[in-house]
Amino acid sequence: MIDWDDVRYFLAVARGGSVRAAAERLGVNHSTVLRRIAQLEERLGAQMFEKLPSGYRLTAAGEEVLELANQMEASSHQLETRVFGRDQSVRGLLRVTLAPPLATHLLMPDFADFARLHPEIEMEILSSGELANLTNREADVAIRVVYDRKTLPLNLHGLKGPELFGGVYMSCDRLAAWRAGAPDPIRWIVISIHGIPDWASEGEVRTTGVPFRTTDAEAQIVAVRQGLGITTLPCFVGDADPLLVRVPGTDLHMYGTLWLLTQGETRKTKRVRLFTEFVSRRLAAYAPLLAGLSISRD
Repeated sequence: MIDWDDVRYFLAVARGGSVRAAAERLGVNHSTVLRRIAQLEERLGAQMFEKLPSGYRLTAAGEEVLELANQMEASSHQLETRVFGRDQSVRGLLRVTLAPPLATHLLMPDFADFARLHPEIEMEILSSGELANLTNREADVAIRVVYDRKTLPLNLHGLKGPELFGGVYMSCDRLAAWRAGAPDPIRWIVISIHGIPDWASEGEVRTTGVPFRTTDAEAQIVAVRQGLGITTLPCFVGDADPLLVRVPGTDLHMYGTLWLLTQGETRKTKRVRLFTEFVSRRLAAYAPLLAGLSISRD
């Protein structure tokens, strides 16, 4: 019998192209990966990889094993989700993936309320820019901003939420200084990997300095509070911040629609159903804030 754990290590090396990448993905050390691969090769009587300066490349035998290993992985995930879907208890692990701003600036109080209502549920909030794979059970529920529903995989079950809008913001103090004729340059504050969105305009306030770049949303927010210039933010972040104001003469932009996503049998579990119904109600209540309609400021 082939050990499924050995096959998992084989897949990690095949996909990562190196032992180091596989070790990082699986959370183990380098030697463990090598030992598992050696066990699999000994059991099958064939070499799976060629070690090259650029990394590990599959041999002809390895290519054949890869196809079967992918099938084994798919069957394993199907087995897990079917068993998981039959679990109707309100205890156990519940993993939720969403973008960091949604967690830190909007939904964390609601997650806390849900945890107090269901103390037997162990919640794990995966607030990251990386998209967790629901099919592979990396998460049980995903809260995502989706511009086009057709772009989502057909195997995902979606519960539609409110539309999400963004705007252009600056600090209240910086706007007051600009109106008073302060000579300091006003910069675009951008997240490095995104730059200035096509939809964003400067409105009445013109930028004169070079851009100020950050690598994450939290640093971006702190920078705009410091009066360095203007930036784009979701309305639920910008409108809720008493230190910020919309830049006069700028328009709102629709980012997309919030969806609560689950997969296959997973969505049938009681704790997943309880969570999606709970968060769906909370998101509906936030609809004016998400659409930029909760306040009106010049």
